[in-house]
Amino acid sequence: MPLNSSVRLFVGLVALLAMLAAALGGHPALVLGLAVLACAALWELRELWRTVLLGCLAVSLVILFVAAGSGRDLYTLAGGLLLLAGLLLLTGSQRRAQGEMARKQNVIRALEKGSAELADAKDTGSVIRAGVQTLDQLRVAPNLAFVAYRRGTPHVLGARGAFTELLGKPILPGNGKEDSRSVQADHWVAERALSQIPREQRQFFLSVPVEGLSGQQLGLLLLARPSLGDSARQGDFRADERSVTSAFARLFGSALGQWQSIRELRDANELTLRSLGSALEHRDDETGGHTARVVDLSEKLARRLGWKEEEVKSLRWGAYLHDLGKLAIPDGVLHKPGQLTPDERRVIQKHTTVGYDMLQDLHFLPAETLDLVRYHHERWDGQGYPSGLRAQDIPSTARVFSIVDVYDALTSARPYKAAWTRERALSEIRLQGGRQFDPQFVESFVLMMTEQDDAKLVR
Repeated sequence: MPLNSSVRLFVGLVALLAMLAAALGGHPALVLGLAVLACAALWELRELWRTVLLGCLAVSLVILFVAAGSGRDLYTLAGGLLLLAGLLLLTGSQRRAQGEMARKQNVIRALEKGSAELADAKDTGSVIRAGVQTLDQLRVAPNLAFVAYRRGTPHVLGARGAFTELLGKPILPGNGKEDSRSVQADHWVAERALSQIPREQRQFFLSVPVEGLSGQQLGLLLLARPSLGDSARQGDFRADERSVTSAFARLFGSALGQWQSIRELRDANELTLRSLGSALEHRDDETGGHTARVVDLSEKLARRLGWKEEEVKSLRWGAYLHDLGKLAIPDGVLHKPGQLTPDERRVIQKHTTVGYDMLQDLHFLPAETLDLVRYHHERWDGQGYPSGLRAQDIPSTARVFSIVDVYDALTSARPYKAAWTRERALSEIRLQGGRQFDPQFVESFVLMMTEQDDAKLVR
């Protein structure tokens, strides 16, 4: 405890003891003077000492009241009672002020922490989780929900308290039919969501729209609380609670809108790359469908190997673009029905590095995607191109894709060959494990394809 506080405590305690002695001695004026001194010394210390002060003053007044029955000055006693009443009122006001200060400090801490968590969020789902958690820490209401549209139907995407049982579930009109308008246009959404929690938990409720920076409607925050409990939480929502909730909704909407824009950009990138891959295959695949097939099998194999979704995405994008460099290959070489000469083979082999170079300006492409485009013709034994990489030196996306690419080429008809059966193609893939392909990846691929065949037989 600082020295100044220690001195104040000492003075206050001495004044209290002197006040009790003055009361016993029948000196009301001295009691009042010592009470003022003790108040000045102890009031700014902990609440415990203010309570001690009020108790000692009350005891002193009782002593004086008993003495007043013997003819003491009742006016002086009345002044003491007024002093006690004033101190009690001051104590109540200070407690309310401290409670309000604590609430504001909690709001500031919650918003500071929430802002950091929203900034660190990696996707829309984590933004929603961080937002609902921050709103919960603001302690405006125990029951919280964030409702937004998914696939044309409002869903509870975040929840606390009584709304938790609705998490992930759709909110449908009372007639059971879905409605595909916006959350804000559907006035029934809030009412329907509230009706699905116990009545005693929604005696008072508040709905706040969530909007992005450009004003687009992103969802709805629902807050509900019972009428019983802590006195500070009884009754309807106060103006300051509504203001804090609205301020948070703007912060939440800003973060959510930013991630929605990022998601839309990613979706646009995905659609662009998929369309480019489909356009490319028409130059080299008369039957069509090669890109879709190798993308599908590559994703399945990667997930079977336990890859994360970001790694699967890099593989998928590389599969879309793996033959981009063939745009620079003359048609006479690319579509030659007979066997290629050594010079023509060298021209064909350039498509990997040409495609890699063409993609350098697309800065959103991950390195793993570029690796696939450049190295998907490398071999496990080091006899591939363009760099003669061997074994684990070959990037994993290229090792996975090369198996799928060769399998699809073997099972597809070409001008220079008929399509192989699945059994013959899988036998060749297995034979090339440890030669052309990663043997562990080959084992997983063959097992995956065998299980698919077995599943078809069962059906």
